[in-house]
Amino acid sequence: MTLTANNYGQRIPISMAWVNRIALFIIYFWFGFLKLIARSPAETLVTTLHRITIGHFIRIQCFLVTLGVAECIIGILWLVPKFTKWTIIIFFTQLFTTFLPLFIMRDQTWSDFMVLSLPGQYIFKNIVLVACALTIYQDYRLKTS
Repeated sequence: MTLTANNYGQRIPISMAWVNRIALFIIYFWFGFLKLIARSPAETLVTTLHRITIGHFIRIQCFLVTLGVAECIIGILWLVPKFTKWTIIIFFTQLFTTFLPLFIMRDQTWSDFMVLSLPGQYIFKNIVLVACALTIYQDYRLKTS
């Protein structure tokens, strides 16, 4: 599926996969960069998850930088179609860890039964990123098979 834009009477096809690639690039690069400059609104949640899970293995400052760099790299990789297969694997690995607080930090992510807190909503909306990634992957598979 393509969008078309009328530019001085010309129709320019814009691939929906590229719209999704650019959206994922913006989200991942921006949020990763915010972690690198210690301005992420998710830092408290990430810090708590870190303490619960891997705090004994890596210091939080090192982890936040590593996570920020990883998210920036994931963002950039979405812009390189030949790396789509690897990007989708890295993406889902990172996204798995993003959803962990919904299960292991319920006091911070749920307000009541079936009622997400604001941090919980912040996490749950990532389901839209999954839809974008699957759209990209489907387009990639159609073009490479």
